[in-house]
Amino acid sequence: MQRVPIALGERSYEILIGTGLLADESAWAGLPQSAAALVVTNETVEPLYGAQLVRAIAAHHKAVHTVALPDGEAHKDWPTLNRIFDALLANACDRKTVLYALGGGVVGDMTGFAAACYMRGVPFVQVPTTLLAQVDSSVGGKTAINHPLGKNMIGAFYQPLRVVCDLATLATLPLREFAAGLAEVIKYGPIADMAFLEWIEANLAALVARDPQALAHAVRRSCEIKAEVVGQDEREAGLRAILNFGHTFGHAIESGLGYGEWLHGEAVGCGMVMGAELSKRLGLVDAAFVERLTALVAKAGLPTRGPALGADRYLDLMRVDKKAEGGEIRFVVVGPPGQASMRPAPDAMVRDVLAACCG
Repeated sequence: MQRVPIALGERSYEILIGTGLLADESAWAGLPQSAAALVVTNETVEPLYGAQLVRAIAAHHKAVHTVALPDGEAHKDWPTLNRIFDALLANACDRKTVLYALGGGVVGDMTGFAAACYMRGVPFVQVPTTLLAQVDSSVGGKTAINHPLGKNMIGAFYQPLRVVCDLATLATLPLREFAAGLAEVIKYGPIADMAFLEWIEANLAALVARDPQALAHAVRRSCEIKAEVVGQDEREAGLRAILNFGHTFGHAIESGLGYGEWLHGEAVGCGMVMGAELSKRLGLVDAAFVERLTALVAKAGLPTRGPALGADRYLDLMRVDKKAEGGEIRFVVVGPPGQASMRPAPDAMVRDVLAACCG
């Protein structure tokens, strides 16, 4: 088992990474004792790992309840969130109840948001079962649901007690979902660590084959980079925004097509290509870098051309992005490679990027 600390003062916690952690008693040692716990999962993951998690945490809680939500980004909304509150209230759960988020990014985001709200805050533990959740969404305390007008617009910063990444759960992940997770792994190279990008390029075949050593390194290094950024900027006042490379374009794709049409990682992969193209037009990187990143995204099995939503629609959607200020869209751009920053870009330039990268 490898441990990556998140240094946030009294809210500090560890990310545990290893194979077989669901059945490893040491992964759960030190978690709070309580009268009740609620495992929040979805209808796909519950039959695979629900009983295993319940057994793992049974010694910590007098009763362990489970709620299985419908699967998919389309259900990351108020009605589905209320199913978590329904389960908590129906089982008379108190403010010491611990929530366990067993699933991908949707389950993790919704469970964290429910934990932040129920009785004004109860503890929760992230147990991510997708690559995307293990390397990104389970780490850092961002919790949210979607709104028809914008992705992740309703939520809270709320840190988990622990993140338990059992690499064995990735064996059952469908290929499309696995590829979507690779987008968030790739992201860390251009924004923070070009040596890691080179490692990804050299080891992509091993990652796609789900080689345990390659996966362990990719998850650990991704979490290390995110932990360093979150430790400096927990609430995204500045630096943390660089973790959203590709996300402004990507969220517009998800919202514009309808949540769930493209997976989040697919939209981010394509969004990174668009972000790299914008960086080039701003004079921050050269064409060779754009071509290099585009080739890697494609090799990972991700789309590199955005849907033809129309420039006006893209711009309207991106103005709802959380990084926008006063209606001005602000993009995460790369330059030089291995470093990222956030800045605005003229609408005319963004239209040129969309024309070059969509349709």
